[in-house]
Amino acid sequence: MSESIGHECGIAILRLLMPVEYYIEKYGTWDYGLQKMYLMMEKQHNRGQDGAGIAGIKMNTKPGNRYIFRQRSNRGNPIKEIFGLIYEDIDRIIRVNPEESRSPGFIKEKIPFACDIYLGHLRYGTYGSYSIDSVHPVSRENNWKTRNLVMAGNFNLTNVSEVFSNLVELGQNPVVFSDTVTILENIGHRLDEENERIFRQFREQGYTKKEISPLIEKNLDMKTILAKASRDWDGGYVMAGMVGHGDTFVIRDPSGIRPAFYYIDDEVVVAASERPVIQTIFNVRTDNVVELPPGSAIIIKADGTVSVEKIREEADQKKCSFERIYFSRGTDKAIYRERKKLGELLADKVLAAVNYDIENTVFSYIPNTAESAFYGLIKGVEDYLNHSKIKTIIEKGRRLSEDELARIINRRPRVEKIAVKDAKLRTFITEDSTRDDLVGHVYDVTYGVIRRGVDNLVAVDDSIVRGTTLKKSIISILDRLDPRKIVIVSSSPQLRYPDCYGIDMAKLGDLIAFRAAVELLRESGRETFIEEVYRLAKDELVKPVAEIKNAVKEIYRPFCAEEISKKISEMLKTDEIKSEVEIIYQSIEGLHEACPGHTGDWYFTGNYPTPGGNRVANQSFINYFEGRDIRAY
Repeated sequence: MSESIGHECGIAILRLLMPVEYYIEKYGTWDYGLQKMYLMMEKQHNRGQDGAGIAGIKMNTKPGNRYIFRQRSNRGNPIKEIFGLIYEDIDRIIRVNPEESRSPGFIKEKIPFACDIYLGHLRYGTYGSYSIDSVHPVSRENNWKTRNLVMAGNFNLTNVSEVFSNLVELGQNPVVFSDTVTILENIGHRLDEENERIFRQFREQGYTKKEISPLIEKNLDMKTILAKASRDWDGGYVMAGMVGHGDTFVIRDPSGIRPAFYYIDDEVVVAASERPVIQTIFNVRTDNVVELPPGSAIIIKADGTVSVEKIREEADQKKCSFERIYFSRGTDKAIYRERKKLGELLADKVLAAVNYDIENTVFSYIPNTAESAFYGLIKGVEDYLNHSKIKTIIEKGRRLSEDELARIINRRPRVEKIAVKDAKLRTFITEDSTRDDLVGHVYDVTYGVIRRGVDNLVAVDDSIVRGTTLKKSIISILDRLDPRKIVIVSSSPQLRYPDCYGIDMAKLGDLIAFRAAVELLRESGRETFIEEVYRLAKDELVKPVAEIKNAVKEIYRPFCAEEISKKISEMLKTDEIKSEVEIIYQSIEGLHEACPGHTGDWYFTGNYPTPGGNRVANQSFINYFEGRDIRAY
């Protein structure tokens, strides 16, 4: 993606099903689980660079011994830092006790992070501060093991304020208003209720308080706890948690907006945000890594029993299509094929844009996530060329000379790596004028492969969100090569609506497609229509949330996608750009054809999977109209 956006966080959870002696004997080390967690977090570092954290629980510890461990960082390279600190503590203890450190009993009792359960998190902050307090996992502490709760999540809820208010109505006084703390306290409240229910049940049967504690551990009903806690959640989420005695869970939203996968064998239960992470690290086949069903939770009891339970009724499946276009690692075979297909489906539009002049067109891509779509585009162009070759050979037959036949057969797309991203360059300067100049140097170009004034230049990007980097950097540097025409191709459709389920696209005014539609309305003398939509959006917000409709759709209704794309092309071409510029977008139909299993397209179509999405869209438009540069939720 040419312009960075914050997005879905990453989670990793690992439950070791065997005692430490087993891993020492089979793998030659006690820290098998800790090493696997490091790998799972590193393999998902693309999902969060604002912070990282890991927590672990030792089961069956004696009173007076620490059994919950946590390490977090919000600094640069946070994964390296947290594991460095963990092993620094471990090495210190081993140096003092070199002989005892080989004993399983000593490891279990004295070595920090020699745990049975691990929960890791990679954070991309889309809401709240970037302080260490905002880094997951977060914890809720208590002297009773079954009331301790450690959680991490990949989520955004549209109605955090309502959930928060419900806690206040219960008599709670949360110390901070944030989505993470609110959900932690929400589940924690239901955990407390379940503890009290079981306590009363066994107290009435004559058990002592000391006898009741292990009975609570055994009988804790995590399914009921999660069902009650999630009853009013509106949003996209995967929540993972550990209770102090060892019960563990991962729960997914009913629409399947956020992704979650798991794998089980005799040694481990593991869950993560991405399938290939588990495949690679545990060396298992694709079919053995299972997608957690929407509305369900995988629950691992302290005794190692594993079940997948339905927590909420499944809603219409709206799995996030941006996971397939951009966010998830392309090493998943299905994602790789889908990204290629997205590019292939754009071939006809691209060929028309260069007037089918393949000999005088160079094809390239914006590194690095657009590479798979680029391969697909080239396949589409090659298919066109092959069809053209066959047609010409059949028509001319024996009249073709050997040289003519060779020229026909040797026709192929001209593929070059044009844009090269300078990964070491950081736009750390805050003054706008200086920063804009720095942005213009984030990419370098390969000189000498474009024939000046002769060749067209086609560059594939996976999405165009704000257009800022294209306007201030990419198009400008491509123009230095003096191509006849620059065609920027987005493998995703026009981003028209704010996201409220985890992606950092909460403000309508940031979206280039929205600004283009507004500009078209103004140019056609329909400025009053913008005010009408503003009033309509305000009227919608007074309705019950389930009845709210997305008024922002009216802004786009007068125009076809091609008209908006043309206006975007004009807006991104500055006076200094000499080449002709055209922006091409994927169609909604093409998106669904390429990614049939991920129909969540609300940022493209405005069709939100939960009622809260329509409310956010309307509020975002109101904020834009009133000139308020704030989030809509």
